Amino acid sequence: MKICVLGAGRMGTWLTDALCLQHEVAIFDPNKERLKYVFNTQRLTEKEQITEFAPELVINAVTLKYTIQSFEEVLPYLPENCIISDIASVKTGLEEFYIKSGRRYVSTHPMFGPTFANLKDLSQHHAIIISESDHLGKAFFKDFYASLGLNIHEYSFLKHDETIAYSLSIPFSSTLVFAACMKHQKAPGTTFTKHLDIAKGLLSEDDYLLTEILFNPFTYEQVEKIRLQLKNLLKLIDAKDTEGMQDFLNQTRKNIFETK
Repeated sequence: MKICVLGAGRMGTWLTDALCLQHEVAIFDPNKERLKYVFNTQRLTEKEQITEFAPELVINAVTLKYTIQSFEEVLPYLPENCIISDIASVKTGLEEFYIKSGRRYVSTHPMFGPTFANLKDLSQHHAIIISESDHLGKAFFKDFYASLGLNIHEYSFLKHDETIAYSLSIPFSSTLVFAACMKHQKAPGTTFTKHLDIAKGLLSEDDYLLTEILFNPFTYEQVEKIRLQLKNLLKLIDAKDTEGMQDFLNQTRKNIFETK
């Protein structure tokens, strides 16, 4: 299949590496510097070159803030039968865009990133495929993600954003609160160091991505749960309630056990 990836960022270049051995792949980015270390892939810097390449599938891997704008800029240069796709972690506005475009589309979300994931072994990671997508597009990504060893799930646009509000908003919010209370120590404990590494990784992500995940319409309810549990924990600490603390710890252990 002829595949054109939009955006030579971390995920875009990773996609070209993962796809180029079995497909004819091109990557488009108007910034030539970002294409300097792309190999085994056609490097495109002009939209007219996309027309010449004539892709059968376009994968939009640009920064979340510019996903729809990027689509709008390249649509006039795509063949009519080309399937358009995104890998955005927040799907706000995308369903409406796809319907308006009249194009065949497939929306997915590989739930890992180069910051934390071991890209040589993705068996512990997951990918979501949006159920409203074109069936041929879904079939392609099911095969692709399965070849990487990812655990694949199929959700609607709505269910996806609900899931992300839980699976990303809670750890993101907790990590940001930790970082906001940050005080460097000369002899940090092991747990502190691990949390610090997570915070550094999170804060290396794009600000717009973090903002959009936290502004997900379903995020507030999840962050409110954090606030209520902190309030409960503070009461136990203030009262030095040993029995209550034991109940709290037992419940949290139960929560962790049930998520395995």
